Amino acid sequence: MPEIALAIDLGTTTLAASLVDCGDGRRIAMLGAMNPQRRFGADVISRLDAAISSGSVQREMTDLIRAELLRMAHELCRQSGIAWEDVSRAAIAGNPAMQHILMGLPLKSLAFPPYRPLYTSGTNLKAVDLDWDGNAEIYLFPMPGGFVGGDTVSFLYGAEPGDATLCLDMGTNGEIALLNGDRIWATSAAAGPAFEGGNLSCGMVALPGAINSVRIEEDRVRLQVIGNGQPLGICGSAAIEAITELLRCGIMEASGRLYDAGEISSNLASKIISHNGANAFVLHRDAQRLILLTQDDIRQVQLAKSAIRAGIEVLAEKSCIRCQALKNVILTGSFGAVLRADWLKTIGVFDESMIH
Repeated sequence: MPEIALAIDLGTTTLAASLVDCGDGRRIAMLGAMNPQRRFGADVISRLDAAISSGSVQREMTDLIRAELLRMAHELCRQSGIAWEDVSRAAIAGNPAMQHILMGLPLKSLAFPPYRPLYTSGTNLKAVDLDWDGNAEIYLFPMPGGFVGGDTVSFLYGAEPGDATLCLDMGTNGEIALLNGDRIWATSAAAGPAFEGGNLSCGMVALPGAINSVRIEEDRVRLQVIGNGQPLGICGSAAIEAITELLRCGIMEASGRLYDAGEISSNLASKIISHNGANAFVLHRDAQRLILLTQDDIRQVQLAKSAIRAGIEVLAEKSCIRCQALKNVILTGSFGAVLRADWLKTIGVFDESMIH
């Protein structure tokens, strides 16, 4: 029997886990879920504040994430017909706050200057150290800085980028790295959860029922839904695509303002409604559900993209590499895999000089 490993992306909003055949690198199964710590805050800073203020809250966060990751591991094994006891290795990568909480470590060093993790090297654990059953030897990726963690290290290792390359993992805590020669500049940007469907009025993680594509053709809104069932909400990538479509079709100003219905000459004017005192665009309506892209949703995406763009500009300044000189841009992570460069250019993450 081939050696089987578990790979985990420990995201602030979204968790992703895969079973991998170590012999050929083949992904056997993959599973996503929401991070159960979200009840304590949508972003890293909120969770750090909550955990530092109460030891019992931090213990609950630790217990929740350990239990959820173990549940995902068991579910992957069930789907694949593999015994959990036969999974020999596990690798976990997340930002420093998520990795510290997983291990139950003190958090004050991350929350106050100089914002450093308790350690920077990779960590080897036994399953029992995370209150897991099974026999897996667990590796947590190194954390080079207070807000540059194992997720950054893992995507750099996996991407094998070349010179003048920008790497982006656009999640709630966006990781950004710029490489040139043997030097690496890295930072993170508190983008917030909008990119992953959080903080959106009808947002959800990319699971069955989530709208994952929005196209406007001949004044009709065409949706694609994960699992091909009835839509339950919209995931982050579809929200970005919807915004680009609204711009293209003249439903929204470049500033992000949704036009009033009376300002729109096409039949799409009927899709504009008032919601909580502001305009909203109707993506889907049936007897059970009204799915909207609201004015506030658009602002949430603007805030998230501005954080990422600011991080890019800071790294460009620190490295003295102009954005126009970039040779490659690599999008990583489950979210990056479904994004298109032209969408990111439209909403302002990239500019024309960065798209080749």
